[in-house]
Amino acid sequence: MPKAEPESTTPARSTARQGWKQDPASVKADILKVATGEIATYGLSGSRINVIAEKCKTSKRMIYYYFGDKEGLYRAVLECAYESVRSGEQDLKLDHLMPIPALETLVEFTFRHHSQHPDFIRLIMIENVHNGKYLAQSETIKEVNAPAINRVKKIYERGLQEGYFREGFTALELHWYISALSFFNVSNRASFSMVFGDSLGSAEGQERLVAHTKEMILRFVLKPDHACRYIGADRSENGEPGRPALNPA
Repeated sequence: MPKAEPESTTPARSTARQGWKQDPASVKADILKVATGEIATYGLSGSRINVIAEKCKTSKRMIYYYFGDKEGLYRAVLECAYESVRSGEQDLKLDHLMPIPALETLVEFTFRHHSQHPDFIRLIMIENVHNGKYLAQSETIKEVNAPAINRVKKIYERGLQEGYFREGFTALELHWYISALSFFNVSNRASFSMVFGDSLGSAEGQERLVAHTKEMILRFVLKPDHACRYIGADRSENGEPGRPALNPA
């Protein structure tokens, strides 16, 4: 049975209905954007569909039309959040870089993305409170995230073939290390800052942390001789490591 077209009774909702007819993708995206902020702030149980509808200038029925129910909206928010970070990784064009700068670029992107998108971290924390229940119900989440591991695998395998990286890692392990360092920076910022001060949360502190995070991952993965040659290279004017022509031993 086809879904009934959402109704509206107020001028604002009448306008929303026109927008729904003219650009349903935009309306759906707006709902997801507002819902992301609400759920990240108040959690699944604390967020309210009527508040989301009001902020979107739409109706609760419109939201239910697109997402089925509140849990369906939450799953869509999670999927959208993961799609966003995976899309950002794809835009890095890492296949065009040599293995070492490719890994360094991926680490920096992950750290900065998480730092600049705290709602993403909060959503993942909320889903972990639910023991991954709603991700398990998603039909797309594994497909969306598979490229993340494949991307690291390709970098690592190229680095092994060219003699830069140590053996003994899996792509999943490397992804875990990168994610762990980047995630903690946001997930525990409030409590860490309250206990130890907020020096690491400042702009200067964040720049130091991203630099150290890149260095830690590189030193962990690189063969010792390449770690010394690459990480110890002269810095360019913008603070990035130089790109010496490394010849595998």
